[in-house]
Amino acid sequence: MNSIYSKFGLFSGLVFTFLITISFASVDDVEDSLETEETGSTHLPQQVHSIDINKSYDLAGEIVPMNMDTRERLDRELSVNAYWHSSTLLNLKMAAKYFPTIERVLAEEGVPDDFKYLAVAESNLRNVSSGAAAKGFWQFRKLAGKEWKLEINNEIDERYHIEKSTRAACRYLKNMKNRFGTWSNAAAAYNVGPTSFSKQRKSQGEESFYNMNINAETGRYLFRIIAIKEIMSDPQSYGFYLDSTDKYASQDQVEYINVNSSIPNLSKWAHDQGISYRTLKYFNPWLIAGKLTVKNNTYKIAIPYNKTGY
Repeated sequence: MNSIYSKFGLFSGLVFTFLITISFASVDDVEDSLETEETGSTHLPQQVHSIDINKSYDLAGEIVPMNMDTRERLDRELSVNAYWHSSTLLNLKMAAKYFPTIERVLAEEGVPDDFKYLAVAESNLRNVSSGAAAKGFWQFRKLAGKEWKLEINNEIDERYHIEKSTRAACRYLKNMKNRFGTWSNAAAAYNVGPTSFSKQRKSQGEESFYNMNINAETGRYLFRIIAIKEIMSDPQSYGFYLDSTDKYASQDQVEYINVNSSIPNLSKWAHDQGISYRTLKYFNPWLIAGKLTVKNNTYKIAIPYNKTGY
């Protein structure tokens, strides 16, 4: 027994020594591969380039005044979003899913197409909820959502309805444009709130957002929208390559069922339509409860054409 263990111990020691030798050799090889001939120093095998901002930028056709201040602010947002790879990549995929609906509604409501990028800045095109209880693609708080004609109760939250929330955002933005004169000001007021924006503009004696000294979040907000627009409009110039098969499918391949009577059990109702409860909620995230109470109203519930391979 002792001799067997002795031989085994000797063998184990030899194997351990061999593995350690290989490991150190591997480390040396890696370090050699990173060593430059000119300096002998090591470096990471990557190239990170500064973004050339020597061009004209605009939001909704309104040119960004390029001075020392605005150049630095725009450069910051372009750099952050160009090198925020996972977020930007997913935004490009989500855009294929939701931009067709958002673009159509913006055009119908007379709001510049550039404002689809405001939805990206607000929510990354996801039905998220913020710490301040703002929800949905356009991040409405409850009172603001109701003010702009969205239904919000214990069973329904139309802040999660892509078309209806987009129409509400359009009404809000047009109101801000009429009140503050430019689309750039409207976007800033959307972020900070019209009351605060109005007070700060008046106290500083300024007309344009670009000349206002405003809080850090809103100060970055417009430049973030412009940066998102720049990158998503020409992703390959920023190193993002997606085939059509990489993008998420548009949600327009649906039929709508008109519902004018209460549904006490949405799960059972979904099964009666040949779909799962999860599928029902995927296509209708505005249905936030397990039932739907209908009072003198008609709701349109989306059902995918292809009920098994949507």
